[in-house]
Amino acid sequence: MLATTLILLLVLFALSIPVAAALGLLGVSLSAIFSSFPLHRAIGEISWSASQEFLLVAVPLYVFMGELLMRSGVAERMYAAIIKWLGWLPGGLMHSNVASSAMFAATSGSSVATAATIGTLAMPEQKKYGYNERLFLGSLAAGGTLGILIPPSINMIVYGVLAEASIPKLYLAAFIPGLVLALTFMGAIAIACIIKPSWGARGASFTWREKISALPDLVPPLGIFILVIGSIYAGWATASESAALGVIAALGLTAYKKRLNLNVLQAAVEGTFRITGMTMLIVVGAFFLNFVLSSIGLTGQLVQFIQQLGWSPLGTILAICVFYIILGCFMDAFSVMVVTAPVIVPIVVAIGYDPIWFGVIMMLLTETGMITPPFGFNLFVIQSVRQKGAISDVAYGSLPFVVALLLVIGVLIAFPGIALWLPSFL
Repeated sequence: MLATTLILLLVLFALSIPVAAALGLLGVSLSAIFSSFPLHRAIGEISWSASQEFLLVAVPLYVFMGELLMRSGVAERMYAAIIKWLGWLPGGLMHSNVASSAMFAATSGSSVATAATIGTLAMPEQKKYGYNERLFLGSLAAGGTLGILIPPSINMIVYGVLAEASIPKLYLAAFIPGLVLALTFMGAIAIACIIKPSWGARGASFTWREKISALPDLVPPLGIFILVIGSIYAGWATASESAALGVIAALGLTAYKKRLNLNVLQAAVEGTFRITGMTMLIVVGAFFLNFVLSSIGLTGQLVQFIQQLGWSPLGTILAICVFYIILGCFMDAFSVMVVTAPVIVPIVVAIGYDPIWFGVIMMLLTETGMITPPFGFNLFVIQSVRQKGAISDVAYGSLPFVVALLLVIGVLIAFPGIALWLPSFL
């Protein structure tokens, strides 16, 4: 049964069938092969119940908030301000790429939006100052992945729904690892540029007066982050309601910057519809597939099979990590998560690990898949912004950051308290 499922899944993806359709077809096929009941008749009810999940309301709201901030000029001024503060480090503006990505991720919740926005702003700087192109591109691709981990993360909301885990706890658990990962990325840049000083040409120097005068440009993204996340932990709002507060703040900020007009609203709404439609179709397909897998007994069989192997909990976790890294080379991060989370999370819980901790590990593993060839999604995003050369340049430049990701994953496996301390403390 397991072999048949994997073969069908790989065949459907090899045929370039859209992910949502592939999940639905796989569910229908498994139902026809292994079930004596017409499970496909439950598609309507499952689609309705999945669409009614209140937490998923946050997805279009976070997307809309990111779309507005991208068009309001906030990201542009934020990037310019961070350049003034971090440009002196070994690696210069590449540190600004990572720091700006981390800050924008804390307001958009989207990896793709983060990579595309910061990439568009940063690319002219690489040409202007003559940075090593591959490492510069890698810093943008890797920085974009922070949108998956740093709250408010859209992927974490969906993981919480699929794994029946607390969204506020997931956000708390991801906060310290997200900061550690951003600093590790910056450490990788500094080490590379100390070894090869020519890779990290420095930009213009700035006086303390210029640095201090740039601080107000960092206030809007920080303010929205504090509003969205702070309202959850202050008990004022749920995760979905806090997303609505973020949208109101983004609308007000865009109006204050005199960027709020019909064209901006139309572009933001269209972008929100496009991303949300794709996301929700995948979620509905995943819910139906998970229903079929549970109905035919595959989920239980897989858990039992893993337990019968007699591996230690650590060995099982390491095997799961290798599985995700390989899968991430051929599937996008969101698809990997929705397909595997309902099957893998019960295994992780059965061997004694916390699903909140594993949520952080899964985000890091799917981040790794976003910058590993041949189908790392952020590689294509940065290449599309670059509009020249070979995508292999982006892939080569991302390798130091893949190593950094694996290092952080290893540290979290060895010391799970890094992720679990903040949720338990608060």
